[in-house]
Amino acid sequence: MVQRRWLVAVTSVQLAAQAVGHVVALRRRRHFDVPFLTGSPDHLVRDWLWFGTAYSAPPYLLALEVWALGRLLRGPDDRAVWVLRWLGTGLTAGYLSERDSRVRVRPGGLDPVETPVVVAGWGGAAALAVLTRR
Repeated sequence: MVQRRWLVAVTSVQLAAQAVGHVVALRRRRHFDVPFLTGSPDHLVRDWLWFGTAYSAPPYLLALEVWALGRLLRGPDDRAVWVLRWLGTGLTAGYLSERDSRVRVRPGGLDPVETPVVVAGWGGAAALAVLTRR
């Protein structure tokens, strides 16, 4: 099993990026915008409950990540690692499919607030996917 302290650190950074991303998305009215499905800036909180925002996952995925982090803080846990593997893989794909995330990492779309949030969240998700693979 991968070193538990690395998983705890990466999961903590990823969760922090999600929390900051949620606040930034609410303040700047960044709704989710993925292929074939787009949210509304007028219904940001409602959409977040089911689909997330441009920079944060929905609460049920965050709850799974918090649960897995709690289990890892108590000791080695294969089930928590399995959950983090799937969450990391899914969140990596989610960041890739999100239009605003792709814009923020392009040279012409850099933003002093949004770009670091996207890089930390996307990087944390990718690190989880890689660190937890067998």
